[in-house]
Amino acid sequence: METAALNSFSTRLFSTGHRAIARQYFFLSLFAVLAGMALSLVMRFHLVFPQAGNDVLTPEYYLSLLTLHGTLMVFFVLTLAPLSAFANLVLPEQLGAEGMAFPRLNMISFWMTAIAFALLLASFFATGGGALSGWTAYPPLSAVGAIAGPGEGIGQTLWFFSIGVFCLASLLTAMNIIATVLDERAPDMALMEMPLTCWNWFVTAILTLLSFSVLLAALLLILLDRFAGTSFFVPGGLLVADEAIPHSGGSPLLWQHLFWFFGHPEVYIAILPGMGIVSEVISTFSRRPAFGYRSMVWSTIAIAFLGLLVWGHHMFISGLNPYSAIAFSLLTMAIGIPSAVKTFNWIATAWGGDLHLTTAMLFALGFVSIFVTGGLSGLFLGQPELDAYFHDTYFVVAHFHLIMGIAALFGIFSATFYWFPLMFGRMLDERLGKLHFYLTFIGAYATFGPMHFAGFAGNPRRYPDFTTFEFLGQVMPLQRWITGAAFCLASVQAIFLWNLFRSMRHGIVAPDNPWESSTREWNAAARY
Repeated sequence: METAALNSFSTRLFSTGHRAIARQYFFLSLFAVLAGMALSLVMRFHLVFPQAGNDVLTPEYYLSLLTLHGTLMVFFVLTLAPLSAFANLVLPEQLGAEGMAFPRLNMISFWMTAIAFALLLASFFATGGGALSGWTAYPPLSAVGAIAGPGEGIGQTLWFFSIGVFCLASLLTAMNIIATVLDERAPDMALMEMPLTCWNWFVTAILTLLSFSVLLAALLLILLDRFAGTSFFVPGGLLVADEAIPHSGGSPLLWQHLFWFFGHPEVYIAILPGMGIVSEVISTFSRRPAFGYRSMVWSTIAIAFLGLLVWGHHMFISGLNPYSAIAFSLLTMAIGIPSAVKTFNWIATAWGGDLHLTTAMLFALGFVSIFVTGGLSGLFLGQPELDAYFHDTYFVVAHFHLIMGIAALFGIFSATFYWFPLMFGRMLDERLGKLHFYLTFIGAYATFGPMHFAGFAGNPRRYPDFTTFEFLGQVMPLQRWITGAAFCLASVQAIFLWNLFRSMRHGIVAPDNPWESSTREWNAAARY
């Protein structure tokens, strides 16, 4: 009997069923977001009370917290949940397919992601300190090893291996999604008849394939610099700790080009699935088809295409050729056109519709609000002259967290409330859900809105202590407000966690199609 129970547990753990894998991705992302949120609260507390625990929370340790927070959120939350979790959950049924194209590859990609997650956590506790070069890992210091100081030894090495394994897993997932869309959809479904969610997952998978492969190549090159004596990113004549580094001919800017060729598409890898989810949710709860279906599809393709061409706007202060900066600036502005098309189409879909303000719908509308607000600040950063001032300030922190972090999280929340019946066969509590939405919506603006004003004042980012700068004295009240708002925003998530785990066991049993949706996943024979 014990052997049978063990075999049953192993079967569930290493299931090739796409919905079982979706739940595994969902809970991995949930654990990652809770860890990332806890790290952010420690950093926020330290910023307003820098003397508390100063012997433990050193500047190096603060930077390790910052690096782990950013890496968890960007890779293991914003990349995993919108694409890997929810695409696995409903993509095959929405296409009329029996499952993903490569079920075993699907299972392998999840466990590779889990290994990458374990390596990342191990990097934080490594001898010599956790990686502290940020989620961008800029060389040359990240390329020369432990001689560069705390956190640049085994901690940084484990970080590189973690992201390398994550890249491989993401490439497998992307190929699986692309193959499923092209080869497994129902014979009666043309590409231009797919739900908008499927289109967005499909385009996101193509973006993933193109951008993560470049990041993987860059990681291999920087590991060669660290261990094989090559000089891809290490320039000649470099002195570190009064010691000459025996490399020559490398360029740290090469890493920036390779990294941001991945890094800017990564913004859309996080946000495009949310756009697809929001399109379906607004359509469902407006009781009308999405307005301008074809324009929504082509705007998705345009955003992805332009997203591959604008990486240089992250490098305006790196010595980039001014003529190149003009080109990247114009392309950055151009992304506003397809983004505006989507926004106006969402408004047109809801306008005059029979609105049902469920929690999923509220989070979808909140997504639109946050997306527009975060996008407006991007217009400033797309101008080289303005970016020269704003680049290393809290203005960028505000923009990045709103457009990529909070907007994507609102899409995740909307998808969770919408598809929870398919994941667990029960309903989430709508009253708790609406309370959670309103408090989260207010908390998000209260936390990240004031960061724009801190950026106007020249408040630098990545600094562990602002009290040593006289000119930042006037900003400290604002920083204390941001910290208080951040703690309130984090506390509100307890409502969601209670609702989630309680509803998994004690929620109302879900009917076959609780939202009266027209997409195929609600008609699947094997629902959960």
